[in-house]
Amino acid sequence: MEKSPLSARLADGELDGQLTALYGHDRLGAARDRYARTLERFAQTFGRPAEAFFSAPGRTELGGNHTDHQHGRVLAASVDMDQLAAAAPNESGIIRIVSEGYPPLEVSLDALEPVEAERNTSAALVRGVAARFAALGVSLKGAGLDAYVVSDVPGGSGLSSSAAYEILIGVMLNCLFAHGRFDAVELAQIGQWSENDYFGKPCGLMDQTACSVGGVVAIDFADPAAPVVERIELDLHRHGYALCILDSRAGHADLTGEYASITDELHLVSAHFGKTVLRDVPEADFMAAIPALRQEAGDRAVLRAMHFYAENQRAAAQAQALRAGDFEQFLQLARQSGDSSALCLQNVVPTGQTKDQALQLTISLAAAILDGRGAVRVHGGGFGGTAQAFVPLDMLEDFKARVEAVLGPGACHILSVRPVGGAMIA
Repeated sequence: MEKSPLSARLADGELDGQLTALYGHDRLGAARDRYARTLERFAQTFGRPAEAFFSAPGRTELGGNHTDHQHGRVLAASVDMDQLAAAAPNESGIIRIVSEGYPPLEVSLDALEPVEAERNTSAALVRGVAARFAALGVSLKGAGLDAYVVSDVPGGSGLSSSAAYEILIGVMLNCLFAHGRFDAVELAQIGQWSENDYFGKPCGLMDQTACSVGGVVAIDFADPAAPVVERIELDLHRHGYALCILDSRAGHADLTGEYASITDELHLVSAHFGKTVLRDVPEADFMAAIPALRQEAGDRAVLRAMHFYAENQRAAAQAQALRAGDFEQFLQLARQSGDSSALCLQNVVPTGQTKDQALQLTISLAAAILDGRGAVRVHGGGFGGTAQAFVPLDMLEDFKARVEAVLGPGACHILSVRPVGGAMIA
């Protein structure tokens, strides 16, 4: 079997600069080994050498819990867990992807209409991204792609493995068939379109933008067609903190109805004013209409709207705190965000659950261990999945041990902010 030139370049250290930018110097050796194994598996699977690597990171939401789908403000960051692909174009007219641990999938580029049986599957995301490229004028005639994908972004982790996957597919198609035509924000929009229209999840644009752009980003979605994206510098270690994602061990794969209830109820509120999203409704008008809204939409919808207005302002304030280097103010706002999500947005405990409240237990456990230091809050969609904690470095080892004594080994993921979004490594 022909050996990939990438193997020699990887072994000779020619890719070290790119790998260090993605994973840091401390993880360079592990990254080399992981990339080499992925090359070998591509060759074993497809019987030929790969031509390039592609990587898309997971993301963490730092502020703006459930604000993006209301055209609000968010603060997010890409992290040093990613989905990695070894890939090469083919001329079969078919995208063939083998993701480690999952059945292989094939998507014909001659059949890009939605397939009902594919909804909620990876194939739907691939078909949707390809369809959007074609709709935007990218010729995929005679194209095709083979890819072997490995991931250390856990599914259901709140780190947005689905958005990372969409960006991974988008970066491969963009680099191999579109001559790099689309920028990072446009690739995020393509990913969101695929998830909305083909996968069937009414997500906002935060996850895809954070995965695609990279680093810490403040995003204003007032105009989703042209979101305002600003990179913000953040060195957690310089401030004396580590970022931890805590796996409550409660999955959120079957909670689509809970997530949809948030957007549905907020739509009821905005519809009272003849609007589609709350960003277009002045807060003063909302406050004046609360008596009528309680009757029309219910108290929970009103509370969720109250969360949106406060959280939208808080996300902007968190971004300003980071710009000013005031990390203590950022932490105070993060605590307020967690309280608002639990009390007003109500996305910590699934509706009607009494016995099983794993995410609330995780948050309360972390807060008790932190004992007034740092911050802990719900992470991402909520109801199941994960919590986010900012942990002082001097108590990190003890914090991890105590969390995992309750939740189990591997429940506390210590992450770093990755400064690079979706990327080709070649």
